[in-house]
Amino acid sequence: MSSVPSSSQPEDRERCDVLIVGGGINGCGIARDLAGRGFKVVLCEKDDLAAHTSSSSTKLIHGGLRYLEYYEFSLVRKALQEREVLLKSAPHIMWPLRFVMPHDPAQRPAWMIRIGLFMYDHLARREVLPPSRGIDLREHVAGAALKKEFKRGFVYSDGWVDDARLVVLNAIDARERGAQVLTRTRCTSALREAGGWNVTLEGPEGRRELRARAVVNAAGPWAESFLRGVARPAAGEALATKSLRLVKGSHIVVPRIFTHAHAYIFQNPDKRIIFAIPYQDSFTLIGTTDIEIEGDDPGAAKISQDEIDYLCVQASRYFAKPITKADVVWTYSGVRPLLDDASGDPSAVTRDYLLESNTGAAPLLSVWGGKITTFRKLAEDAADEVARMLGEARPAWTEGAFLAGGDLSPWIGAASRPDADFERFVDALHARYPWLGGALGRRLARAYGTRVEKIIGDARSMADLGEQVAPGLYESELRYLQREEWATSGQDVLWRRSKLGLHLTPQARAQVDEWMRTHAAPAAQQRKEAPLAAQP
Repeated sequence: MSSVPSSSQPEDRERCDVLIVGGGINGCGIARDLAGRGFKVVLCEKDDLAAHTSSSSTKLIHGGLRYLEYYEFSLVRKALQEREVLLKSAPHIMWPLRFVMPHDPAQRPAWMIRIGLFMYDHLARREVLPPSRGIDLREHVAGAALKKEFKRGFVYSDGWVDDARLVVLNAIDARERGAQVLTRTRCTSALREAGGWNVTLEGPEGRRELRARAVVNAAGPWAESFLRGVARPAAGEALATKSLRLVKGSHIVVPRIFTHAHAYIFQNPDKRIIFAIPYQDSFTLIGTTDIEIEGDDPGAAKISQDEIDYLCVQASRYFAKPITKADVVWTYSGVRPLLDDASGDPSAVTRDYLLESNTGAAPLLSVWGGKITTFRKLAEDAADEVARMLGEARPAWTEGAFLAGGDLSPWIGAASRPDADFERFVDALHARYPWLGGALGRRLARAYGTRVEKIIGDARSMADLGEQVAPGLYESELRYLQREEWATSGQDVLWRRSKLGLHLTPQARAQVDEWMRTHAAPAAQQRKEAPLAAQP
């Protein structure tokens, strides 16, 4: 562990109001909210943004229908309230999705499902999403891919999100409101003293010494270990009071099973559920599992053969065409940091969050648990609490605010429905740049929204976008990702900023990686943030 100068040494440290440790959805969401309230914020992330849990979700904006069985009414209502707030904030990376639930009489009875869906429809106000209803699978488009034994079902609404891009958009907004976002930068020591924290950061530019008035621990699966190993309390204090249960959720991706736009939710004999979701046009995403894990490195979690078999078997209970492990083209696993509530079944552990304040010598806020759907509300609650601890209450602002690239009105005029607005935006993009091509234009619109202008710039033809490094991927986009989105490797580009890795050959993926290596900008040039002031 790096040594930290004591408070008796010369105060030549950089300073900030709040240091946030963790560059997942919660950390970036909190950084955005606090920066928007005028606080001087630094966020550090030891790897890439969304490198772990936040890019490994089932990619749903949902209330959590199954949580009703565990009487998590408050969590479900909170998540349902957030669905449409989020859909309106970034219609390029989020959109409504209809889910089909085939009825299996051996599982939950139909009357129970009807009651659950009625509650799901009415626990929060809906303006965009249509209500649930019963369907005849012999006539509905979603029935064709299923076994003939499934004749009845239900359909309801939730939403889809590009989870890794959601993290990046929050980080961009945080930076544009004055925050420093430091990736590949590890917090190696945080010493709590009267009136503040003395912090050491280790990153591409070497060591940085920082003085922060408050620290937010948003390290996700590493939140407990941060308190027990990195954060150093003042004399007589204890920082770690909670425990996490680390639950691995794994997913498989297979070639497209169905061509319609609906997703499926399947009930399993073990009382769990899995989803089958249209993914990246050519694929179907199936997940997830719930496996409790132990160990010192949550980032090393990988799918097991048992999990692959489980997902294949459960999906094959419903689909007419069986799914085998030979069909699997990609897998990913994420570790959910769930607050230990003594539940025996990992599936029953609450997905709600807890914010733990510790004022002591200097403010510390630890984020325990949470889910991607409630990240904005979590960030708002966290910013309220940090502001309270610092004695500088400032109003919340993110409800109703757009995320980076999400305000389409300069292109399309007044907004109507998020999904319809996006299609109008695609039409406007093609009208402005007819040479761009339909597939490329739609992909860029989906990923970047109105920030696509930062990629196209003054280009008047495809040749002006630079070399085509891989099919559909041009130098102008790669330069943008380096300059604006903290991308430093092919992995960052192909599996987090996009999912182009699914569509490219190994040779093409290697070409992207090589381009990123040979065109890497020095870390100091990639940083767009203004330097912090030294302590007077």
